[in-house]
Amino acid sequence: MTVPLSPLRESIQKQTAKELIRDKLVALIASGILQMDDEIPSERELASMLSVSRETVRGAIQRLAGEGIVHVSQGARTRVAKVDVNIVARRIGIANPSAINGYDLDAVHGARLLVEGATVRDAALRMSVADIGRLKDSLEVQRASKDDPVRFLICDREFHLTIYYASSNRLLADFVVDLYTYMLDHRRAAMGKPGAIAQSLLDHEAIVSALGNRDPDGVARAFHQHIVRIYDTTVALSAGEPHMKSSANGS
Repeated sequence: MTVPLSPLRESIQKQTAKELIRDKLVALIASGILQMDDEIPSERELASMLSVSRETVRGAIQRLAGEGIVHVSQGARTRVAKVDVNIVARRIGIANPSAINGYDLDAVHGARLLVEGATVRDAALRMSVADIGRLKDSLEVQRASKDDPVRFLICDREFHLTIYYASSNRLLADFVVDLYTYMLDHRRAAMGKPGAIAQSLLDHEAIVSALGNRDPDGVARAFHQHIVRIYDTTVALSAGEPHMKSSANGS
């Protein structure tokens, strides 16, 4: 079986890999990356994206089907059947991903600049060679997902969480994950814009390069640039979508 990414490692004794992947898929639905009636990536794709075996993915999907969260149909792709889901206490990140969306865009952006920089600096010093290897493998999967915003964001989430949870402070890592989930449903739309995924890939490549060099300042700079780019694309998207302006203004 493929070794799980870092966010799985701390909880592996309390949860089976199947349960953890089930929770990850629920988090993707709760955050808006996966939406009602969306096709779930294939077992092979999810195994590659989440760095686990196809058997583990299959077991997780069977559990979700039993809970009515996804619909499995013979000869067709599995689809999201329910989006009103609860994140259990054994969570990775925020208990209610939509709660962060009640905050002002500028407040979330400012918090990310302050907290995320410190978190990734620490991660740069603590991340193992195996972790960095996983991130490099993730880049390959991301490149293969360059034409699909949903699949890219699934990879993006794993990429970010792997780095955050390499830091020594679990509380800060959880908080940064909460910030990361901000308006992910709108980021899905933003990633569909021409060139958006390609630019995120360049940012991720710079982050992995700095991590490989054990350069905390370089990692922090690369993340700063990435966060500012996310903010700019969110602002640009909100300018053209009235329903999003109210969220960006915190109302």
